[in-house]
Amino acid sequence: MPLSDIRVIDLTRILAGPFCTQLLADMGADVIKIEPPAGDPVRSQGVVRDGVSWYFAQFNRNKKSVVLDLYTDEGKQTLARLIEEADVLVENYRPGVLDKMGFDQARLDALNPGLVVTSINGYGSTGPYVDRPSFDFIAQAMSGFMSVNGADGDDPMRAAPPMSDLIAGLYAAFGTLAALHARKRIGKGQRVESTLTGGLVSMLGYLSAEYFATGEVPKRTGNDHPIVAPYGLFTASDGQVAVAPSNDAFVVRFLECIGLGNLLEQPDYATNERRVRNRPALNEHINARMSEEPVDHWIEAINKAGCPCGRVMDLQEVFTDPQVLAQDLVLDVPQPDGTTIRMTGFPVKLSDTPAQLRHPVPSLGGDTDQVLAALTPSVKKTG
Repeated sequence: MPLSDIRVIDLTRILAGPFCTQLLADMGADVIKIEPPAGDPVRSQGVVRDGVSWYFAQFNRNKKSVVLDLYTDEGKQTLARLIEEADVLVENYRPGVLDKMGFDQARLDALNPGLVVTSINGYGSTGPYVDRPSFDFIAQAMSGFMSVNGADGDDPMRAAPPMSDLIAGLYAAFGTLAALHARKRIGKGQRVESTLTGGLVSMLGYLSAEYFATGEVPKRTGNDHPIVAPYGLFTASDGQVAVAPSNDAFVVRFLECIGLGNLLEQPDYATNERRVRNRPALNEHINARMSEEPVDHWIEAINKAGCPCGRVMDLQEVFTDPQVLAQDLVLDVPQPDGTTIRMTGFPVKLSDTPAQLRHPVPSLGGDTDQVLAALTPSVKKTG
């Protein structure tokens, strides 16, 4: 597997950090999840079946669990031995906490100069908000992300999934791999940092580009695209259809497909700028036409015309959809007690060294004896 020669010491809990380390584990890294005697708090959150939180399971497959009490000298000494043999250390404490535990950068360099240290936190290790705690909801609020979600006139709206945690975890995994690659050339490890707020700021996309270009704060547009029309949800006779004509060529295909190509001859709809300005009237024309046929009719016709469209599906529909199943995006993970846990699958496909399910969801401390017994007395890893 791509990362089968990489060992990761995982000091993270809750979500952003565990998501990062699971991405590495899915690609073959040997991830040692260090948990306090009480375990990761997520072990007791969400729906618990057969003694296992499925929320915890979703982000901790393919790992080993080792229990250490890092408030004790013995626990810290054992962590130091683990660090000596590791390639990566991932933590999501607030900045400075790892230093107070006795593992500042100088100590880590002395233990293992080849170590890549990946930190995930709310705001970063510099700036006035360094000491503030943060969670996804706060990051969505303070990144501007919440301000652009929702309909015009409504309150700002968070995205339902924990976007800042997932994006920060994804960036942390990406940065970790970049640092491991750099280690081959520079001969030593380095620090990698990813933040909940910064990750979301980077994901504002064309919204930040438009703000930089105009100085105008974007308005919330709900399901309508802020800078393209027509684009959004349209009403068929038995439900709604998502249609995304992202440029003029797709707009022509869409409107001609539904029999409204003549609208483009009217001055109000001749250009995208005019269509955006006259969006309510344009949407009214489209909804009136599409309400004459059911969703299935339009899904077939509009896709056949080469314009992206799809139905709005709930999670039951998503996880029984033939395309989702064909992509192995649903996994049934066997557990040692004979039960199975269902979770989302591997989103990244490698042709020759694909992600694999190698370990079940770890029981709390279930791998402590095996991992610690394999430690050598002292190893200095130089990369």
